[in-house]
Amino acid sequence: MAVNGKGHKPPEPAQLAEAIEVLKRTVGSYGWSMHPGLIEPHAVDWTGSIRGDSPLLLKPATTQEVVKIVGICRQYGLKIVPQGGNTSLAGGSVPSGDHVEIIVNLARMNKVRAIDTINDTITVDAGCLLASIQAEAANAGRFFPLRLASEGSCQIGGNLATNAGGSNVIRYGNTRDLVLGLEVVLSDGRIWNGLRALRKDNMGYDMKQLFIGSEGTLGIITGAVLKLFPRPASIATAVCAVPSLQAALELLALSKQRTGGQVTAFELMPRNGLELVFKHFPACRMPLDKLYDWQVLIEFSSIDEAVSQHERIEATLSEAYASGLIVDAAIAASIEQGRSFWAIREALAEADMKEGATIQGDISVPISAIPDFLDSCSSAIANAVDGARIIAFGHLGDGNIHFGVIEPEAASTEDFLARSNEIEEIICDHAHRFGGSVAAEHGLGAMKTNAVLKYRGDVEHDLMLAIKHSLDPQDMMNPGKLLQASRPLL
Repeated sequence: MAVNGKGHKPPEPAQLAEAIEVLKRTVGSYGWSMHPGLIEPHAVDWTGSIRGDSPLLLKPATTQEVVKIVGICRQYGLKIVPQGGNTSLAGGSVPSGDHVEIIVNLARMNKVRAIDTINDTITVDAGCLLASIQAEAANAGRFFPLRLASEGSCQIGGNLATNAGGSNVIRYGNTRDLVLGLEVVLSDGRIWNGLRALRKDNMGYDMKQLFIGSEGTLGIITGAVLKLFPRPASIATAVCAVPSLQAALELLALSKQRTGGQVTAFELMPRNGLELVFKHFPACRMPLDKLYDWQVLIEFSSIDEAVSQHERIEATLSEAYASGLIVDAAIAASIEQGRSFWAIREALAEADMKEGATIQGDISVPISAIPDFLDSCSSAIANAVDGARIIAFGHLGDGNIHFGVIEPEAASTEDFLARSNEIEEIICDHAHRFGGSVAAEHGLGAMKTNAVLKYRGDVEHDLMLAIKHSLDPQDMMNPGKLLQASRPLL
């Protein structure tokens, strides 16, 4: 048994033209484009390294329009690429180029359907921008904790499809921890209405978790019920210099203990990465007198108005300084200054890319293994790539490290990128060796379709493939992503 779509013959040119006209009528004059200049930004991932093509870009405005699109594509043998804000870093939201693939972008489905401040939920269309959901929650006196550097452009449907992480995972969990219900259009055109706002529901399999993290390969998420939380009454942010990675981990443990688990974020920022931030973003300013090999950005928050997180972080850092866990620190004196601290952290990935061609590994390992992983993996990369510039940063508090390798200054960009697979394999092999994952929060996309089979084995890959075959037997949904779908199912 294989899931490869071979049983669904691609349309002849006349059929394709007919299908496109039917699809255009389905979404109306504002819901489609065939202009290459308008399609092109939707056919390349955020890094610019993965490109596809599509004859048609669709932007449906309702779930019923999505249902009709799926039915028409099924009838004519077309593939579908569901797309949110297209901020993918693994090529998961762009056409593969191997089929006639229609891009279905949900940007017009951007309504907040309901807010329940008693049940602490918000029900939204999948095309809502993450920043808009955060703002709607704040307007209702609540807090939606998913926090990403791309929150001004990413859509919640894409966040759900990739199980996005971000900087608040240490306190609130990944996206899948923030969802109570989903609405999904399946590959056969039916709607699974799982928009339930229940915190206890044991009626069989938890279906929503199949679609969260599936990267659009099982269906198109069109709506979601999300959890809301009380708004933090007190927030404190600090940047600290630590003498070693081990000291950073001990500082994390101390911070958790002294706050009763109220550490919201704990981010790692290396010297060489910050040097690039200040080079390419001169508006950013380092809050410490000088750069150290390792800095961490810490945020504490509490809903208790009687507790000052500023006083708590001062006391914690004073204790850490006396114990030798930090060598310098700056505590934000205001919310605005705290945001400026965050701007430094959030500029790290873009600064890498401005510096030159970058091969980025999105991995996670157990927190305790981070020092040994970074030491071992950095040595292996340095031995393999003469002059490689390694920038390792990210979510130290949950073990998710973005391990970037920037092209050597004297190297040919073309020659460097030709070694992408080799370099990525070194990073992934080391993550696996230390008990980690080769896809922490960016998904597998088109870049790592062999990862499940290689690092998790036949059984786990075949279980996932069986689910894919059951829900999308014609491989219509986002083909060429996530799994080696042409592999026979044993």
